[in-house]
Amino acid sequence: MRRALIETLVGLAERDRRVALLTGDLGFTVVEPFAERFPDRFVNVGVAEQNLVGLATGMADAGLVPYTYSLASFTALRPYEFIRNGPVLHQLPVRLIGVGGGFDYGVQGPTHHGLEDLGVLRLLPGLTVVAPADTAQLVTAVEATAGLPGPVYLRVAKADPPPVPGLDGRFRVGRAEVLPAPGGPPDVVLIATGTAAGAAVAAADLLRADGVSVSVVVAASIAPAPVDDLIEALADAPLAVTVEAHHATGGLGSLVAEVIADHGLGCRLVRQGVRLDPGGRVGSQAWFETEAGLTAEAVAAAARAHLGAGRG
Repeated sequence: MRRALIETLVGLAERDRRVALLTGDLGFTVVEPFAERFPDRFVNVGVAEQNLVGLATGMADAGLVPYTYSLASFTALRPYEFIRNGPVLHQLPVRLIGVGGGFDYGVQGPTHHGLEDLGVLRLLPGLTVVAPADTAQLVTAVEATAGLPGPVYLRVAKADPPPVPGLDGRFRVGRAEVLPAPGGPPDVVLIATGTAAGAAVAAADLLRADGVSVSVVVAASIAPAPVDDLIEALADAPLAVTVEAHHATGGLGSLVAEVIADHGLGCRLVRQGVRLDPGGRVGSQAWFETEAGLTAEAVAAAARAHLGAGRG
């Protein structure tokens, strides 16, 4: 996703002289196309994420549209107060790029895992929070949010995930995308955000092979939340399973729980997110996702277990 992001930002900068890119000493071998094309609109602030957001806030207040580039964990957590009191409080068009959500940086250890970004950032009113499912949806999301007057957070995967079948790059701010599915009313609705959507789609295929009716909803827009779309998707469903490379609390699962509670929906909810204890463990992204139950097989098994419980 990173190279597609930079290519898209180069296109935005060619159309809009206000667009700038700031990095926290990260992204080299990726950001060069922007830095070389627009050297007067590229700034490396060093390993100083508070300053990264502070400088971007000042640039936005002066009329620019700055995009900051750092890892998801560093973007969301280290400068949190600067985000709150800067672009959010003043509703300035700062675009925060958080690279490597979930376990993308698995071998770098827990300091580099982006497991809280969606939860803490969706608390901030007026901050648009987006976690695209694949590269095509990322490009659409960058274009769709480019003209927003307020701040935006974009969670960008380190690598290029496989395209999500049926999504075709669709993205709308404050909306969810329902993937085409055969059959009638679903026995279970799988709701995913970010690159975990791939596991949700694969899990749906496994469940359909068992004769289960499944629909899949891709909720890339975490804030504003796609409330109306979730209500419509869950209104007649007995079971929903949220899938996210994020702590099970705070992110998509909590968002869907709020929608169910706030609107009196009779839908049972299973939150398939990260429940691992912190502990300095190191491993590959695939190993962590297997441990956390974020594979297609684990998602399908969770759905089967709760469908069985509900039917019993």
